[in-house]
Amino acid sequence: MIARGKDWAKRRWPRLRLRTILFATLFFVAALPGFGAVFLRVYENTLVRQTEAELVAQGAALAAAAAAQWPGGDGRLYPRRIVPPGEGVDLSQTPILPERPSPAPAGTVAADARIVAPRLAPILRATQRTTLAGIVLLDDRGQIVAGSAARGSYAQLPEVAAALAGRPATVLRRNGAYRAVYRFEWLSRAAAIRVHHARPIVVGGRVVGVLLLSRSARALFRGLYEDRGKIAIGVAAIFALLIVLSGVISRGVTRPIERLGQATRAVASGRGAIPDVPPTAAIEIQGLYADFAAMSAAIERRSRYLRDFAYAMSHEFKTPLAGIRGAIELMQDHADMAAADRSRFLANADADAGRLALLVTRLLELARADMAAPVAAATDPLPVVARTADAYRSTGFSIAIAWSAPPPAVAVPAATLEHALATLFENSRQAGASAATVTGASTATTVTLRIADDGPGIAPGDVARLFEPFFTTRRSSGGTGLGLAIARSLIEASGGTIALAEARAAVFEIVLPRVDG
Repeated sequence: MIARGKDWAKRRWPRLRLRTILFATLFFVAALPGFGAVFLRVYENTLVRQTEAELVAQGAALAAAAAAQWPGGDGRLYPRRIVPPGEGVDLSQTPILPERPSPAPAGTVAADARIVAPRLAPILRATQRTTLAGIVLLDDRGQIVAGSAARGSYAQLPEVAAALAGRPATVLRRNGAYRAVYRFEWLSRAAAIRVHHARPIVVGGRVVGVLLLSRSARALFRGLYEDRGKIAIGVAAIFALLIVLSGVISRGVTRPIERLGQATRAVASGRGAIPDVPPTAAIEIQGLYADFAAMSAAIERRSRYLRDFAYAMSHEFKTPLAGIRGAIELMQDHADMAAADRSRFLANADADAGRLALLVTRLLELARADMAAPVAAATDPLPVVARTADAYRSTGFSIAIAWSAPPPAVAVPAATLEHALATLFENSRQAGASAATVTGASTATTVTLRIADDGPGIAPGDVARLFEPFFTTRRSSGGTGLGLAIARSLIEASGGTIALAEARAAVFEIVLPRVDG
């Protein structure tokens, strides 16, 4: 089910710009407080609690005034210590009770309550005109004394029962007289309710009466209207901040990515340059620019290498192919050619075909070397050098091995090291050297092999091209010019290097990484 939903969303997901996604995300986050105020009742709950706090304050003041004038009082007001308010009502948790019912039949009102009622009536009326709250004075049995035209008892109400027990109580009740005024007032849960607060009147440590106060909470949309100036300032500030943040993100993310995309298309077309790193771009984007520059440079080097390689390969193949084709044309044009001439032309064609076969084989070896992936290895170089030297020692060519100390293991496969040494020994022998020397030394991270011979050395003009594919000074004797190129690719694939150290005496250095380095 979830997979089908994801597939449906992927098929219909619109193509959006990065700046659109970022702006939409910022706008949604900025709008969350507004959604919370309206749909999560945050602001509305604040209005209800504010109404409750006002009723609590009125009730406390009126209860203190009533206690001061109540008959039989000792002049001391209760409580004698600070009583913090309770947690209060909550729209999401406090149950909404039905509308306050009509008072139940009752008996005679308490005498002290009848005495104090005329004294408190002006205070209650003045308070009602200012606060617009409904205020009812009850005696110690919950019977109505003042503040209501009806007579009877509210002792059955839970808030009054709690107050008669000495505990102030607040409840939420439906407002039967409510009529919708605003079009979207149905969104407000508090619009059709009244907050009811019962406050005990305590004289001499005894509950002598109860003040029952009620008032509708300020309507949500009326509250929003009354606070429209603050809300408008907040909305304007949020939009201004969104614009600033969008500009920062545009300069730090979207614009650099667009420029990088343009540069990528330009480089792909072969006519682009690597763009400068924007100073305002994010650190990750700057790193992406650096990686792109490195990739572009590597692609350029590889393209140049492929162009040069293709040119050299076409040149190398052209000569033997021309020889073979010429021999075939001569034999076709001279059907009565002498047997000796025919044999000579066939031998030349066979030699050219053999050179082509050797070139193809060496090219395959070079391709494998260029694409060789690093292989984890731990090779002792001493037996590899000794074994390769034994294979190339012959009459008129000797190889000496000298180590300053037993070498550590190197992170290069034995076959790779053997191939590189074999190429150097073979080149020395074919160049006319009669002796070669291999010396080894190690550092904390590498092992270095120096291979020197007593041959004629390397001409200064050939030093720069020594490792180029197809470069050889022995073309007439069958050299392909690929041996050193293959050796270098294999060594570099394992993290090592091979280079010419001295041209005059043909000294090569192979630097190999140590396993423990």
